[in-house]
Amino acid sequence: MNIKKIAEMAGVSVSTVSKIMNNYSDVSEKTKQRVLEIIEQTGYSPSNSAKTLATKKSNLIGVIFAGELNVEITHPFFVEVLNSFKKQMGVLGYDLIFFSNEKFVNGGDYFSRCVHFHVDGCVIISGEKMEPAIRDLDMSSIPCIGVDLELKGRKSGYVMSDNFQIASKVVEHFYLLGYRELGFIGSTGDSDISNQREAGYIKAIESFGLTLNPKWFTHGDDFFEPSGYTAMQRLLERGSLPRAVFAASDLLALGAIRALKEHGLRIPEDVAVIGCDDIEACKYTSPTLTTIRQNKERLGVLAAHMLFDLINNQSEGGSFVVEPALIIRESCGSGLNR
Repeated sequence: MNIKKIAEMAGVSVSTVSKIMNNYSDVSEKTKQRVLEIIEQTGYSPSNSAKTLATKKSNLIGVIFAGELNVEITHPFFVEVLNSFKKQMGVLGYDLIFFSNEKFVNGGDYFSRCVHFHVDGCVIISGEKMEPAIRDLDMSSIPCIGVDLELKGRKSGYVMSDNFQIASKVVEHFYLLGYRELGFIGSTGDSDISNQREAGYIKAIESFGLTLNPKWFTHGDDFFEPSGYTAMQRLLERGSLPRAVFAASDLLALGAIRALKEHGLRIPEDVAVIGCDDIEACKYTSPTLTTIRQNKERLGVLAAHMLFDLINNQSEGGSFVVEPALIIRESCGSGLNR
């Protein structure tokens, strides 16, 4: 059974059946009832492709993990954001389709693939070493929302935490605990998020009148644990250590702690450490990790509503910056709550 057969049985055109199925008002009530009765009697259910052709909407959202170095679906921070996004998009009537970039890093074309699958919009998860194809998609007619990724297209927007406030909260907490020699472990220099956190950290250090020592600033290749381990090894080899270190992600912080422990150093007695994200593992490490909590559920819900509004021409893009919170645990050696 298909829409053409339904039209023949009802003695109407295919376009009339399509209008009735999609609640158009320019069809007589008598014709509408006759077609609906035939649909009910036959048990006809239109395919998704037929609906897409009729309504020009697929109710599909493309999910892209951007960058040559991307976080993949297992990253604990983005998993929580994406789960929140998925639930809210489901409430709004949408399903998700995931795009791979393994074969499209060099000259890949996300736009043509989005058109091929008739997606109504895309959510783009921040990565590093961004493909030009991401910027092309951002500037296209397809609605896009970036997560931790600034998008500037006319049909785009983005959500992220306030990275300068994140860094400011870290420095303030270190300062109140009496730490004056401060270091930093970031991701690669290609990472806008890491660069923002580092810039905010430097600004906050200077605002407190503290001495900035470039020897205590280092970077890994990404936001993951092995990079934090390697970066801390690099600091250890330089001959002097800061009294406290801010790592631009929890995973970097956990890698740094592993390196410190291997060298017989205690956390926080010898070096205090603060991470960022508040992933679940922070509660169970030894010592438990002081961190900056990003409101992952709120980021996901905001991304969903913003994309929905863009798809339905109810907004013109824009951005939301979500306020972070300091979560104090053992890795700074204080029960102080602020």
